Amino acid sequence: MKEYGALRRTIYAARYLADPAYRRKISRQLNKGESLHALKRDLLYAHEGAVRARHLETQTEQAWCLTLATNAVIALTTEYYGLAIEQMRAAGRRIDDEVLAHISPAHSENINFFGAIEVDIDSELAQLGPTGYRPLRVRDTLF
Repeated sequence: MKEYGALRRTIYAARYLADPAYRRKISRQLNKGESLHALKRDLLYAHEGAVRARHLETQTEQAWCLTLATNAVIALTTEYYGLAIEQMRAAGRRIDDEVLAHISPAHSENINFFGAIEVDIDSELAQLGPTGYRPLRVRDTLF
């Protein structure tokens, strides 16, 4: 079994060194994983990204809450990415699917972590479009 593991690592290393497309694919996946960890770190900013609960049950609850918050942010960002892409394509902008393969919804630039947030519910509801979503902020340039 030990030799099998060494053989698998050797095959992986040879493929990684020989195939530039495979290296790019691995690098993309690593970047997506790092951005997910950065999002979780940003969401857990109050304790500098550390789990400080003493009991295993409380630590588990904190981890599940972090996972839930992370999934909620990613789901919302993914939904709005889809709406933005649909709106840009409807406006005649060409967006390659190859470019979209490099986009990850695991970021926190769209989240306000600090400060007091006052929400006027009636005003917010009045801004919703006929589909029930907030209007998109569209820039002239894609990147």
